[in-house]
Amino acid sequence: MPAFRYTVSDVMTQTAVAIGRKASFKEIVELIHQWKVSALPVLEGEGRVVGVVSEADLLPKEEFRQEDPRLPEQLAEASKAGGVLAEELMSSPAVTVHPDATIAEAARIMARKGVKRLPVVNGIGLLEGVVSRRDLLKVFLRPDEEIEDEVRNGVLAELAPPIRIDCTVNDGVVTLRGDLRDRALAPLIARAVRAVEGVVDVGVDLHHPVGTGA
Repeated sequence: MPAFRYTVSDVMTQTAVAIGRKASFKEIVELIHQWKVSALPVLEGEGRVVGVVSEADLLPKEEFRQEDPRLPEQLAEASKAGGVLAEELMSSPAVTVHPDATIAEAARIMARKGVKRLPVVNGIGLLEGVVSRRDLLKVFLRPDEEIEDEVRNGVLAELAPPIRIDCTVNDGVVTLRGDLRDRALAPLIARAVRAVEGVVDVGVDLHHPVGTGA
């Protein structure tokens, strides 16, 4: 049984709050406060994502209210202090993700770009939803029984030749126990198990035969 991989479409919020290019500064702040989000996609036309306005894009309005930027790297931020419309405030092009991307891929994009939310777009750039850091953590809500079943039937069952390994899962932590004569396989098996969605950690004790107390 091949391992199931969660994609962004499995965890994203489909009802996404978005704004147009001409949304005002105050309207943006009100929507962020009302919907308790950290950023809003900016749309044009039929719903194509052209940018994102985040809390970080709005803060220069306060940061540079009474003083000019002191460092060269502050110039880009300060330029947004005078913005009053979404098109003047947004970061563009938007950092986006496709709905068929894996959870790991979305997490890497967020980490690399330093963002908390990603607009989810289809092949022509139209908005389909939004995925947040909180959404990506939903995979860790998988029941232990579901994880154990996938490890047994989707990972361990695929080993060739078959190896007798016992598997238990408690709060997402997988423990593997058995008699593994080729110890070089242990880190490879652990890595395969760790790739199962929802696994918090993997403990390996492959020095004793299954069913013994030794």
